[in-house]
Amino acid sequence: MRCFEQVVDLNEKLYHEVLHSHEEGAFPIVLGGDHSIAAGSIPATLKHYKNIGIIWVDAHGDWNSPETSPSGNMHGMPFSAVCGAGPDIMASFDGERNFVSTKNCVQIAGRDIDKYERIRMKEHGVTVFSIADIDRMGMPAVVEEAIKIASEGTEGIHVSFDVDAITPESAPGTGTIVHSGLTLREAFYLVETLHDSGKVIALDMVEVNPMLDTRNQTGDIASELILSMLGKTVY
Repeated sequence: MRCFEQVVDLNEKLYHEVLHSHEEGAFPIVLGGDHSIAAGSIPATLKHYKNIGIIWVDAHGDWNSPETSPSGNMHGMPFSAVCGAGPDIMASFDGERNFVSTKNCVQIAGRDIDKYERIRMKEHGVTVFSIADIDRMGMPAVVEEAIKIASEGTEGIHVSFDVDAITPESAPGTGTIVHSGLTLREAFYLVETLHDSGKVIALDMVEVNPMLDTRNQTGDIASELILSMLGKTVY
């Protein structure tokens, strides 16, 4: 696992920051940075609420393990880690090993999922709405079903949004771009509807890389997505 010590150290610090935010009654928003930070933020939400769902918006599955990862990059492992499919040490803090049930986990906008990732996600029962599913079903139906799955029997939903879910023509400032992603309107419909559900309890907005951006285009989009998740409306 590349940069193992740094990733685990940062996530332990982040875990305590996010947990404190929850304990203060706040709505934590975590800005990244690569997606490995969700291995710190999500366990904190789970610690506070005990039973949560996850909506993971991403071009990638992030369900690799050290054994299946082609690169060893830990930002390809956090979704697996917080669901107890390893690496456990990546998402275990306070001496506890509590994990989110995959029956309440949804991945949206996947279109670059590794072979063994796909196998592992199916084996563990993660619900995946690929970009092809969105094309076929439409975003309203996908969001409705995702909210239903992630909220059923839970105290709320932790949303982890990777900007590479959006098509790179609209969001170029990210490190692992994949063609043919969500349109901007699909992305905004998603966060607007999640806000309206009243079930979202925490948000990660990740993989914004200013070094790769064009006139802060992706940064601006990420900021507006966060505002929409907090209730900003167009009318």
